[in-house]
Amino acid sequence: DAIAADAGVSKLTVYSHFGDKETLVGEAVRMVCATLMPDDLFQTDPSAPLRAQLGGIARAFFAMITSDAALSAHRMMMTPGSDARLRQMFWQAGPERIQRAFSAFLEARAASGELDVPDQHRAAVQFFCLLKGDLHTRMACGLCAQPPQCDVDAHVESTVDMFLRAYATRPAGRP
Repeated sequence: DAIAADAGVSKLTVYSHFGDKETLVGEAVRMVCATLMPDDLFQTDPSAPLRAQLGGIARAFFAMITSDAALSAHRMMMTPGSDARLRQMFWQAGPERIQRAFSAFLEARAASGELDVPDQHRAAVQFFCLLKGDLHTRMACGLCAQPPQCDVDAHVESTVDMFLRAYATRPAGRP
């Protein structure tokens, strides 16, 4: 009802365009993720330092997952008895899309010789799990509020550092 009212159309028009509530929610998640983490964020720019691009991706991701809306959605998805189809649509529209885009980014940076990433998908999952860390879990559980920006910056920088220690190419003869 609220979406139809905001769009200035009837509820029937909304349903005829999206089909059902779950598809509408999936599209809403996709649009929010595309707005907060646009595809161009993952485009490889050979002139941009790798660390800076990773930091930009990390900051955008962390801001997205710690927003009030994202934390509320996370809590709703974790509620026992929540709709499995809705959770699947959420996963595909949000986390899966972001992981695919980041995997492609890693593949391009590996092809340029900047990274040694044998399994881009696994590395993408690891990167985003590191970014979530303890802080996101505590926020999702309602145990802490939004941290100060200096704490977020320190978290993002340490995550990027750890990721680069794991996947940066090394000179020949160095493990």
